[in-house]
Amino acid sequence: MSLRSRRPDENSTMLRQEEPPPSSPTPPPPSKRNIRRWRVAVTVISITRFLVGITKKVVKKNAEILRSLSYTAIDINDGDGSHERVDVPILEVDPNGLAKMVKEKSLQSLNDEFGGVKEVAKLLVTDFKNGITGDDIDLAFRTKVFGANKYQKQPAKSFFSFVLEAFKDTIIIILLVCAVLSLGFGIKQHGLKEGWYDGGSIIVAVFLVVVVSAVSNYRQSKQFEELSHESSDIRVQVVRDGRHQPVSIFELVVGDIVSLKIGDQIPADGLFVEGRSLKVDESSMTGESDHVDVNEKNNPFLLSGTKVTDGYGYMLVTSVGMNTAWGEMMSSIRRDLNEETPLQARLSKLTSYIGKIGLTVAALVLLVLLIRYFTGHTKDENGRREFNGFGKTKSDDVMNSVVAIVAAAVTIVVVAIPEGLPLAVTLTLAYSMKRMMRDHAMVRKLSACETMGSATVICTDKTGTLTLNEMKVTEFWLGKEAIDDSSRSEIAANVLQLLSEGVGLNTTGTVYKVNSTSVPEIYGSPTEKAILSWALIDMGLDIDEPKQSCEIIHVESFNSEKKRSGVLMRRKSEKVLSTHWKGAAEMILAMCSYYYDKNGVSKAMNDDERIQIGKVIESMADKSLRCIAFAHTNVKQENEQIHEKLEETGLTWLGLAGLKDPCRPGVKEAVQSCKKAGVSIKMITGDNMHTARAIAYECGILDSHDDLHSEAVVEGVQFRNYTPEERMEKIKIIRVMARSSPFDKLLMVQSLKQKGEVVAVTGDGTNDAPALKEADIGLSMGIQGTEVAKESSDIVILDDNFTSVATVLRWGRCVYNNIQKFIQFQLTVNVAALVINFIAAVSSGKVPLTAVQLLWVNLIMDTLGALALATEQPTNDLMEKPPVGRTEPLITRVMWRNLIAQALYQVAVLLILQFEGRTIFGVSEKVKNTMIFNTFVLCQVFNEFNARNLEKKNIFKGIHKNKLFLAIIAITLILQAVMVEFLKRFANTERLDWKQWAICVGIAAVSWSIGWIVKCIPVDKQLQKQRASAS
Repeated sequence: MSLRSRRPDENSTMLRQEEPPPSSPTPPPPSKRNIRRWRVAVTVISITRFLVGITKKVVKKNAEILRSLSYTAIDINDGDGSHERVDVPILEVDPNGLAKMVKEKSLQSLNDEFGGVKEVAKLLVTDFKNGITGDDIDLAFRTKVFGANKYQKQPAKSFFSFVLEAFKDTIIIILLVCAVLSLGFGIKQHGLKEGWYDGGSIIVAVFLVVVVSAVSNYRQSKQFEELSHESSDIRVQVVRDGRHQPVSIFELVVGDIVSLKIGDQIPADGLFVEGRSLKVDESSMTGESDHVDVNEKNNPFLLSGTKVTDGYGYMLVTSVGMNTAWGEMMSSIRRDLNEETPLQARLSKLTSYIGKIGLTVAALVLLVLLIRYFTGHTKDENGRREFNGFGKTKSDDVMNSVVAIVAAAVTIVVVAIPEGLPLAVTLTLAYSMKRMMRDHAMVRKLSACETMGSATVICTDKTGTLTLNEMKVTEFWLGKEAIDDSSRSEIAANVLQLLSEGVGLNTTGTVYKVNSTSVPEIYGSPTEKAILSWALIDMGLDIDEPKQSCEIIHVESFNSEKKRSGVLMRRKSEKVLSTHWKGAAEMILAMCSYYYDKNGVSKAMNDDERIQIGKVIESMADKSLRCIAFAHTNVKQENEQIHEKLEETGLTWLGLAGLKDPCRPGVKEAVQSCKKAGVSIKMITGDNMHTARAIAYECGILDSHDDLHSEAVVEGVQFRNYTPEERMEKIKIIRVMARSSPFDKLLMVQSLKQKGEVVAVTGDGTNDAPALKEADIGLSMGIQGTEVAKESSDIVILDDNFTSVATVLRWGRCVYNNIQKFIQFQLTVNVAALVINFIAAVSSGKVPLTAVQLLWVNLIMDTLGALALATEQPTNDLMEKPPVGRTEPLITRVMWRNLIAQALYQVAVLLILQFEGRTIFGVSEKVKNTMIFNTFVLCQVFNEFNARNLEKKNIFKGIHKNKLFLAIIAITLILQAVMVEFLKRFANTERLDWKQWAICVGIAAVSWSIGWIVKCIPVDKQLQKQRASAS
């Protein structure tokens, strides 16, 4: 390998390979050549880092540097006789120094040390127009030298930490203390071989409960971590090798040229390259709410994590990942994945309330059992009194009995406290979030899952949500004449020149052509792409010529309030300034006093002609076309001073383009589905009334019934000017709001919430952020949505499709419904277990269910029950019910009806078995207790089927679709059989014969019949009335 110095060359690339001489042998196959290039890259990087390190050491020792090499040519021999020479720039700038300069916004450092933005670009081997080469070797080199655009996250919680959390539970600690005492006394009394069973069984059962709970929580934590990663993966528009292309924010490298527009989040630290009217909100970094102007002269610095609030531009990435201030800040923050949703908060209160009842019952049971024991009213299995006085009964026996009594009382508390409720919410939220990702919806806030189930109104955008957002210019009018294919050639040259300027300069879109004969690649918003495509392909305009011959002086970016964009420019050969406007047709028309005909003659516009053009706009809008107009005027320049304010009066009307954006397939069915579910749909759009009405009819938002209400379609200004009383009165009638501003959308949301509605709102623009935050559920668009809108929202609709909004509604209702199912199931077990143990303890001094048996029941109903019922998929029945709204109680009358019926049956049957079981079936005390335990567990298994449907009698409908439910039922039954038949000492049970098993199954199966009968009892008349009115 040989090294030799080489002078810098402005056109050098980061990795440049010389052409072999003509006499060189045939190059090796591509695969070998690629391997060689990778070897070259690795060698280059290693040598570069080595030389930079040596340079730093020399500088530190204050040695005189004789010569600073900008480049080194490395001649590499692969061993096969061929030579490749690669020129590699050894970057004279330290990555940390470059990062520090941008972080501190040091203009002096940028100019003095680095020579300005252009010199930094040269150092980073970046072309302002074409960006970096962007091939694999180039990207690998930049990532190696400057790092990746990722920040170090706080380490995730380990599985062991979840186990420790479970062991910190007070009840678990008390149980373990009791188990250890029981173990000690048992071994002392009966020896190790026989004495470990009671205490050891409780320890094993507690450990099993803790591990299952920890595994479940750990899995949910992992799922939320994955979703967190998905939500932070932003798509960034970069220029590489001359092409605009979207890349993941994590794939961004130093030297990239990034395109920025309103609402974008700055993806890395960098320098402003070019753009117009660029303003940035740096409040996330500095806390200052004022928007900062970014320009080449005074402030070219852009900081990662800040937001673009106005204008557009391009930036040069100078530092990524941990070298940015945002990266340092984010690495110290752990995202709160334990966010408590409103429903979880309500369930925590319910759990606390039931827990207090359970503690009271357990305390009474403990007191009764202790009194009965010490007064000699309890007997052992042989009928002898257990306590005969302190002198006569061994102290070990007394302590053992007391410990057993305490353990039984504590276990009652374990069963009574429904700690499975928060777990069920977590499980169902995690499951639904994962499934919603498949259905093109990414949940950013957990609470949105459950709140969406209560939504009563959805306020939706039109463009891209109800429509495909695939726009195409289908009509064009010049003055008062429609222009078709045959008449395009008749348009005067001066009009075509003005249209070229109006389209080519007043746009945020870009056009890329590999060569003059290739098909142009167009980038930008759907509207910009449609207009550029029409200008280039249909009209044959040269939109690049104005960029070369004209100078842009000032730009007014499009925003949702003005609904237009403008540009002030000057032709380089002239001193006259020109203003070009483009935007909503009727707003541009109001600014015009003249119009061009196709012969290029400018004519004054009288009232009749204004009305005539207005009717053309209306007729196009009635065909659901979006009408975009172009206008222009020349501006006199006084005293060589340039006024940056664009002229807004006395303009000349250039032309009118009609853009067709067809409705999405399936959107009408989705709207009807929402209506059937009792959810009102309101369309809020910036289009004019005629376009909005046409699209609303096409999508099914308006129907013939709405024709009776002339106020079903209103304009934003009309809605804004209503008095508060009028607004509250008419808001229910309004179906469509046209020509609306973001403020109108916010006002609509606030008014609906005052009415008591639960409001979901879709939005994609930066200005939609207030409405998205104000709404109960903010739904942002994943494709067209800005980062500001996404951050303000609760759920991101990844495909921008209203059908996905309807799917989110289904999942929201499913979450709420699944949680209600589990509440009914668990409270049935709680009530039955408490009543049975209390009555048995008071009357006989013995609890029929031991600590281990109760822990097993607790495991069935908490973890396994939550898994079985929380993972039910949404059904069509859910979309036939009215919305829950804000005031509906969590435990409904229907649930109380089902719960009380099942609990009463279980209590009655088990108490009969407790007191008369031995007589009825002629079995021993131990077999009777085993039958009670077995029947109680089987009752819960059968009741799980009842809980699948709170109202419908057919509880087996769709059961084959939920394989997890069937698997859990099967596992529960198998484990129960093992507990009864094979773990006699562990579970304190006796083996049952097939007749006894049949009796247990038969008693438990009756719960199906009871569930069917009680569902015939009507309990909620108000619900029935709501259903009737909804239908």
